[in-house]
Amino acid sequence: MPLGIIQNLTRPLEIPLRVRVCSSYWERLRGLMFHPRLAPYEGILLVEPEEGRFQAAIHMLFMRFDIAVVWINRAGRVVDVRHARPWKGIYMPQQPASYILEIHPIHLSHFRVSDEVEITIL
Repeated sequence: MPLGIIQNLTRPLEIPLRVRVCSSYWERLRGLMFHPRLAPYEGILLVEPEEGRFQAAIHMLFMRFDIAVVWINRAGRVVDVRHARPWKGIYMPQQPASYILEIHPIHLSHFRVSDEVEITIL
């Protein structure tokens, strides 16, 4: 599974986020399910083949911890940011998205709608 670096160009992060890039159906389906914890500067980036609201929906079944979810469109703009809680069902972005960034909740205030995000796949 490739790694990626996420940087918010609108409000730069002190330490860019390192993420695992999940682009296959099975990688996206599994996401962070069954993981014991998430380190503060790690996460995953789910890459959807098509931009949309329904396609970018996530579920929180079998999750053990809260996450911050940042939905990003193909243009690299944040379209929604949410605090997702374990076992609280499905979360869907307000606008179509191609990328779903799942990170530690300490980053909720580091991303806002319309921020420009740089995604680098290593």
